[in-house]
Amino acid sequence: MPPRRKKKKGAEPASRGLAPADLAAADAPTEVAKLERQIEADGGSVLGVYRDPLGSKWQVLAGLPVEKVAPTPFQRDVSPAHVSRLAAVIDRLDRFLDPIIAVRGSDGSYWTPNGHHRLMALKALGAKSVTALVLPDPELAYKILALNTEKAHNLREKALETIRMARDLAVKQPSSAEKDYALEFEEPAFLTLGLCYEENGRFSGGAYHSVLKKIDEFFDAPLPRALELRGEKSEKVLELDRAVTESVAALKERGLQSPYLRAFVVARVNPLRFHRGAAPGFDATIAKMLASARSFKAGSVKMEHLARAGGPPEE
Repeated sequence: MPPRRKKKKGAEPASRGLAPADLAAADAPTEVAKLERQIEADGGSVLGVYRDPLGSKWQVLAGLPVEKVAPTPFQRDVSPAHVSRLAAVIDRLDRFLDPIIAVRGSDGSYWTPNGHHRLMALKALGAKSVTALVLPDPELAYKILALNTEKAHNLREKALETIRMARDLAVKQPSSAEKDYALEFEEPAFLTLGLCYEENGRFSGGAYHSVLKKIDEFFDAPLPRALELRGEKSEKVLELDRAVTESVAALKERGLQSPYLRAFVVARVNPLRFHRGAAPGFDATIAKMLASARSFKAGSVKMEHLARAGGPPEE
């Protein structure tokens, strides 16, 4: 009988952070006072300065000129339908109640890592300004994407956003290793899948994600070199996907129809299904899957096999 997991102990009530009276305490440090002056010089307006109730870090509530705010360049593509819905609700309420988060660039512009859709909705309504929590640390633009719950990411959006971030960091921090940004990238699989999605817009990453999570790793190499190595990995996954696509076509020729065909084939050729212990390396696993996909026998598959398999449908 497996050992029972210990229940994680919760925090004691009201045991962490600052009391309400301490949030707006005393004088702000030099870098925050400097940020206040910069916001005013950029045409914005400082509405308040306070410390975060949990981590005690300083932040500035400000009104910013809407034309000076833009999403981080590595962010996912905007959804026009979501922008339209947001704009309709904001217009109906005649209020903007959810400030975006922003960091200031050296040129007086502002990046928002988690307010793209709200910003676009305001612009669509013709707004002159946007309320924002402006943070003194520009590096938070790379760390705060995990808080982006405005519109939930799907795998494609997450992967594309992550690989764009890696390219941006490779220019700004070329001597840093890929593994140094494990927190920002979250999973090495997102980087590999992001390159696959860029190469093939119809790529079905969901069929391969669970496998890659077990075998993909962050590189110790500097970011520019890591991107080259990551490209080699993505080419191997795309080669596997082409072989899987041929197997899917063979199943369809036999009259088998299901949204789970690709996931079914990938599951059949996945050598990790019955593997115990540490997973083999990336190259060995993908090579074995590729060989199995190329020798896949569509004639032996029956409809009841598909019914039992299930899995994620093609994206």
